[in-house]
Amino acid sequence: MTPETTGWIDKFEGLKQLPDDIRAALVAGSKVLIVPEGTEIFAPGQSADNLLLLIEGTVRVQQKSDTGREVILYRVNAGESCVLTTACMLAFEDYAADGVAETEVTAVAIPRATFDDLAGRSPLFREFVFKAYSRRITDLFTLINDIVFQRMDVRLAQRLLELADERDTIRATHQALANELGTAREVISRTLSEFHRRGWIEQARGEVRLTGKTGLERLVKAAGLL
Repeated sequence: MTPETTGWIDKFEGLKQLPDDIRAALVAGSKVLIVPEGTEIFAPGQSADNLLLLIEGTVRVQQKSDTGREVILYRVNAGESCVLTTACMLAFEDYAADGVAETEVTAVAIPRATFDDLAGRSPLFREFVFKAYSRRITDLFTLINDIVFQRMDVRLAQRLLELADERDTIRATHQALANELGTAREVISRTLSEFHRRGWIEQARGEVRLTGKTGLERLVKAAGLL
């Protein structure tokens, strides 16, 4: 896949109907990048110069406090755009969070000049940008609600169920799970110990195995989240 073709545009639902002239301008004014796993794509204090559209891979967007505590805000997956970048470009603000490639990433980088041009003359492009922005804002409000109001044991149980592979195994440290849920590692460790006591999980270094999945599901269902 190269910038000379428009095939990647059809991977983004909101861009499929762009007219030929706008598609040509989008391709001519952007470039396709391949980013290795683990690469820091953006960081606090950096300017947002390109809107990123992910063709393949996953980018984790996270924020770190002055004390070093991290919380994962959201992930950008294939077929999605990074809305923090959108917000920063619209407001001419620097990034206030980190973006890290969780996998090898193939993405389209749309420079500010192309972004401004297409947002100004294409209603379909504008709709794509703001629909994605609206959906992610809703997700962030849900995250805030979960952190403030939901019990940690319920949130952790739900996340373990979501992260489990086909062998009911989650490969993550206590700190990584704490970052996922915006809490302290010690809170995760205590909660996992309680899950172990109930026979719901077994633990090894960097790994959690679900041995009582129905118990976790009952806990989540009782909270109305399943």
